[in-house]
Amino acid sequence: GVSSSARDLDAELRDQVSGLQSSVQQATDLESLKRSVEGRLEGLLDACGADFDYEVKPGGVLELEFDNGSKIIVNRHTAAGEIWLGAKSGGFHFRPADGRWVGTRDGEDFYVVLSRCMSEQAGEPVSLKG
Repeated sequence: GVSSSARDLDAELRDQVSGLQSSVQQATDLESLKRSVEGRLEGLLDACGADFDYEVKPGGVLELEFDNGSKIIVNRHTAAGEIWLGAKSGGFHFRPADGRWVGTRDGEDFYVVLSRCMSEQAGEPVSLKG
């Protein structure tokens, strides 16, 4: 027979799935975007030779630091369902649209803006498109 812990887990999973709401979905989308950004950054760190380091802070804040001491902060704003990017050149907000994250002001792709900000602060071209 099925152990009680497996039955409990199954019931718990069913409850979680049935309890999904848009706010939870947004948080999940933000979580998956953050993971994909982290994955791309890890690949970049290995491949691009640009001098930056990054750290995931509590609450899912992603902090990039460059050799010149400047930083870029990527933060998910769960209540707004947005991702916020703070860089030397300014602050940018992104919301999900058609499977991408687009700027609330200009519709620009998250990775395009992040690449541009990183290039500016690293002093060399960085591309996160891939």
